[in-house]
Amino acid sequence: MMQTAMNYDRTLKAPIRNAMTCDVEDYFQVSAFEPFIARDSWPSITCRVEANIDRILSLLHENNVKGTFFTLGWIAERYPALVRHIVDNGHELASHGYAHLRASDQSKEEFLDDITRSKKLLEDISGQEVIGYRAPSFSISKRNFWALDALFMAGYRYSSSIYPIAHDHYGMPDASRFAFYPNGKDGLLEVPITTVRLMQKNFPSGGGGYFRLFPYALSRWLLKRVNQHDQQPGIFYFHPWEVDPLQPRQSGIDLKTRFRHYVNLNRMEERIRALTRDFLWGRMDDIFLKNKMQ
Repeated sequence: MMQTAMNYDRTLKAPIRNAMTCDVEDYFQVSAFEPFIARDSWPSITCRVEANIDRILSLLHENNVKGTFFTLGWIAERYPALVRHIVDNGHELASHGYAHLRASDQSKEEFLDDITRSKKLLEDISGQEVIGYRAPSFSISKRNFWALDALFMAGYRYSSSIYPIAHDHYGMPDASRFAFYPNGKDGLLEVPITTVRLMQKNFPSGGGGYFRLFPYALSRWLLKRVNQHDQQPGIFYFHPWEVDPLQPRQSGIDLKTRFRHYVNLNRMEERIRALTRDFLWGRMDDIFLKNKMQ
């Protein structure tokens, strides 16, 4: 399978813009909570995502940052005003699938149905074309590389579903660290989550739990290295529940899950605010597809 890397002009002197992205799901929908929160109980749980998205939109507005919001169809269906609020603020609307099912847990037919359903739903609500997708839990790897072909078949232009690290729940450490075309430039563009290459190993530097765990100075250094050493834009991701330290605490979860989910939630909002001051940011489509769409 041919993989065509997407290179950027290293002669450009202008500061590199990074992609600010948010995976729009609520706290009870995270994959790590699946053994503890039944999926059929979701409709009876009070959602906090609307208020958290409002906080995030205000935060990004402070420094005029535009980003991409990979939104669950399940959320969009119940909160269409949230979707319109994202779009009205100038952000890109993208898909996170409908039901937050891992791509690796679905058959080809189930996956195609999920991504088609979510794309149509988001487009119907927003009135805009949806061209981007991110798999829940970065669940596309060598074992289900066919999912990238399915995304292109469903009308998506790009995916940000591969994390080139070794992790106990996901990861494809031998994948390209930067944007590439799995099947040539006429196909889908895959934009992996950002990593830094040190000591023959990829280190996570694109957000999520690592961003909450690492000191902010280290996260800033890692992203700056990608911009300056690799001369590439970075991709940062986070979730609405990560700026919500007052969310209900789940009982019965194991210690590893508890630590990963709750560590430094109270520091997350201010750290994101610092990122918006320390780097230049933009939408996924503007950064990675603008030249191709012209």
